Amino acid sequence: MVVRFGVARGRHAKCHFGGVIGALALGVGLTVGAQAGEAPSWLPAATSSSGAAVRAVAPRPAWLEAQAQHDGVDTEHIFGFSMGSDIGKPGEIELEIENVGRFNKRFGSYTGVGVLSQVKFVLTDNFRVAPGVSFASTRVSGVPDMIDNRRTALAGASLEFRYKLLDRDVMPFGLTLHVAPGWNRFDEVTGFDIQTYGSEFAALMDKELIRNTLFATVNVWYSGGASRDLTNQWSRDSELSVNAALSAKVGADLIVGVEARYLRAYDGLGLDRFVGDAVYLGPTFSMHLTDKVGLSGTWSTQVAGKATCDPRHLDLDDFERHQAMLRLNYLF
Repeated sequence: MVVRFGVARGRHAKCHFGGVIGALALGVGLTVGAQAGEAPSWLPAATSSSGAAVRAVAPRPAWLEAQAQHDGVDTEHIFGFSMGSDIGKPGEIELEIENVGRFNKRFGSYTGVGVLSQVKFVLTDNFRVAPGVSFASTRVSGVPDMIDNRRTALAGASLEFRYKLLDRDVMPFGLTLHVAPGWNRFDEVTGFDIQTYGSEFAALMDKELIRNTLFATVNVWYSGGASRDLTNQWSRDSELSVNAALSAKVGADLIVGVEARYLRAYDGLGLDRFVGDAVYLGPTFSMHLTDKVGLSGTWSTQVAGKATCDPRHLDLDDFERHQAMLRLNYLF
């Protein structure tokens, strides 16, 4: 996995149908009046210091004032591993480099790092595509049931699609659907060669609880794949994850929060045979380095879990004790 953080793009504002119609009517009236050389007759008149009649422009409704002051936080990368529903504005192109680290098994020394580089193309208000390439590095020493290994290599490629089904500014909450098929030639867990074909699917939901201040998200992720090792043996596995996070804007360029994730691992592509679960909890942050560069990340620790074949606390067979992410985004 890789760490992600998004640049706030300032594009979201709530829509009210009646207010939009009123604003359009006001705009049409002012335009016609300007072309005729006088203000519309339905605007109240005022008298200038020279005694000439002057038409006073009616003040904007309060909701329009709030809309103008709303700077529009992009929620995609403010929740750590979890994602918001925002996808960007049409025509945007963004480079993302996401780094995910996995640390510590029950015994021995274990470190795995994955780096995913993507270029995101926002094609419409609702649709985005992002091709990507990944690199991985694994360091294993003295971990039971694992072969000692130290290796860094090109890992694979993926193609991500996102479709925004509900816009959180006009609906009760935002909802974006995520699909990302991929191919890997490197086992990021063990560090050995392998051929893996798989995909991940997700429903990304979020809501602005306090305008421009407090945000919440709930994600449901499924990933599954089939792998063939060097002995030509095939294996199939899948994983289900439910995430929830809260993030608060504490400064003009800084958002902090907390994230909880529940992960379940299975043998078989269809969540067939349960093998273990884990609960991760940790803080999150996202910030602007410049108006085009964003940085975000999280450090999460396994606080509960259990493998089916191990009576001990925590599942350190299928998962790691710590998972971290650091994400850099550049908006062209």
